[in-house]
Parts: sequence; C-alpha cells; structure tokens
Amino acid sequence: MIGYRFSEFIPDPKGSDPFEQLLHIFMQLLNITSGDVSEALDIINQLDRKYNITNDEYGIGDFIQDLKDKGYITENESEPGSFVMTPKSEKEIRRRSLEEIFSKLKKTGRGNHQTPFGGEGDEKTADRRDYQFGDQVDQIDMVSSIKNAQIKHGVSDFKLTEDDLEIEEREFKTSTSTVLMIDISHSMILYGEDRITPAKKVAMAMSELITTQFPKDTLDIIVFGDDSWQIEIKDLPYLSVGPYHTNTVAGLELAVDILRRKKNKNKQIFMITDGKPTCLKVGIKYYKNSFGLDRKIINKTLDQAVRCKKLGITITTFMIAHDPYLQQFVRDFTKANQGKAYYSTLSGLGEFIFEDFVRNKRKTVR
Repeated sequence: MIGYRFSEFIPDPKGSDPFEQLLHIFMQLLNITSGDVSEALDIINQLDRKYNITNDEYGIGDFIQDLKDKGYITENESEPGSFVMTPKSEKEIRRRSLEEIFSKLKKTGRGNHQTPFGGEGDEKTADRRDYQFGDQVDQIDMVSSIKNAQIKHGVSDFKLTEDDLEIEEREFKTSTSTVLMIDISHSMILYGEDRITPAKKVAMAMSELITTQFPKDTLDIIVFGDDSWQIEIKDLPYLSVGPYHTNTVAGLELAVDILRRKKNKNKQIFMITDGKPTCLKVGIKYYKNSFGLDRKIINKTLDQAVRCKKLGITITTFMIAHDPYLQQFVRDFTKANQGKAYYSTLSGLGEFIFEDFVRNKRKTVR
C-alpha cells in the first residue's frame, strides 16, 4: 500500500488577506489601549517600521481607509483628525475575545445549563411514566394516553381516566444570574505586569458567551477601586486602571444588591482580583492601608463572604497574584463563603472561568 508523505506546511502568503491580518493586531491593541484608536494606529505604524508587516501593495494608509469604509472606526466629531471606535468594533472585540479564550467551547443549542435531573422543563426526553398528582397538563402525552384508554376500555366503552394518563419526562435546565467583578485598582498594573487587559478580555468573552449561548442567563459587570459601580458591556473595551485602592467590600455589596433583584435561584459572583483588599468606606471617609493585610478591612471583607453564603450566592475568586500571604487570605475568604478559588496565571484566566461557568455542577434547579 502506498502511504502518505508528510512535510512541513508553509502557508501561501499570497492567499492571506492583509486587511484581516492587520485587523487582528488592531483589535488586540484596542483592548490594550482601552479603546484609544489613535494610540493603537500609532503602535501599528511603529510595528510596521520595525517589522515590515505591510508591503508595497497594501500599506497602513490603505488599512486605515478600509477601517473607515467597513465601519470599524469613524471621525471623532469633538477632535477633528482623530478617530473613535464604532459599535461594530466593540462587537468585533467581544467576538474575537470569545474566539480566543473559549476556543474549546462546545457548540450547543441556545438555552440554559443542563443538569442530570428529570422533571418540569422545556427539553423533552424519550422517558415515559404514569401520571402523578401535581404533574403539569402540558406534560401529558395525549397520543400514548388515548392509546392506553383504548387498550384498557375498548372503543365501544371508551373513556379516559387518570390511570390512563402517561407523562413525558423533560429535562430540568437552570438559568443563572452572574455578576462579574473586576478589580481596577492601581495594583492591577504594578510591577510591570498588565493584569487588567486579560481581565477585560475575559469579561468581553463571557458577555458574548452568555448572549449567544445562554440567552436566558443574565450577566452584570461591576468594577471596584475606592468605590464600586456598574458598567455596560459596551464600556468594557474602554476600561482602564485608576489610581485606586481595592475596596472589595463595596464591590461585594453592589454585587449582592444586583443579585437580590434577580428572579433566578442560581446566583453567583466571579471576582477577578490580585487578592488584597486595601480600602473601606466608613461614612463619607475612606479608610485605607496598602501595607500588608489590615485586620479591620479583612474582617469586613470576610463578613461579606458569609453574607453571600447565607443568601445562597456562590463566590468564585480568580486570583492573579502569587504572594503566599495573599493566597492565604483568599483561602480564608473562600472558606467563609464555601465557594471556589483559582490561582490563575494571566494566560489561563479565561479557560478557568470557562470551565467553572459552563460546567456548573450545582444542583439547584428551577
């Protein structure tokens, strides 16, 4: 038998689209520059001068014109000569984030998270059983029920009784309300490590995941520094770190307020942080301590973890720092909430959150 001969695959550069290649770089830069189009284009120009990423047939000027023609950028009315992102770009960044981080996403039908339980739901199964008091009318398999009545009573004395009714089992599916908390304190960019960019990328990917794969779920995004506030999905590309301390208590309080208004029974908080609360708001003043772990701040933070536990809200902490004493605090926090914690690298952050969200094993169903 004649076999196959394998050799190194060398892609044909002529077959690649120069616009798509530059667009991929441009979208990554927009995330890093917090949506600053001018800065992103300036970086692309520098990359082109250093690495010759364009050629004589297609230059950066052509790329900028294509961005305008295809609706990715538009003129900034307040600053003539500069550009801003369009909603199409914001959508494209979210889509690419999902594609990059959740590349292993198993394509499923639109719906909710499945659980291994049968009962009242919207997904029919092949299983059948006798009617029991309390079953929903729309679960009755009328064809099978009438067939049972004909067999038991005959055609001449036809009647349909409760004993003839047959129920079709359906799979439970859960809907989940999630609050994603993103730490935007100054420590998220300290020591030359950019932690905010992957955090934003995860948030954009998760928003795209939920809106496309789990439309009955809800996702709310909040950021926390000295205070906490809610942001829209469209604001994510523009998010940047500020000169803030880390008020984890304020973030958790806002997350709980949001989740208490949701009707879903399954409620959870995903918190991306470097792990060290350093701020409290006491009245109208701020109590701050950036050195070590302040017991006053830590106790208030642990109180919030216990409060969430009592309300049935699971907190999953994604810690992107490696200090042993910070990891100990996260362990204490997780124990107080009986939640989960992952000590993630920046590159693996998205995969951790994907695993935890999609493979949700909680059995509270609705």
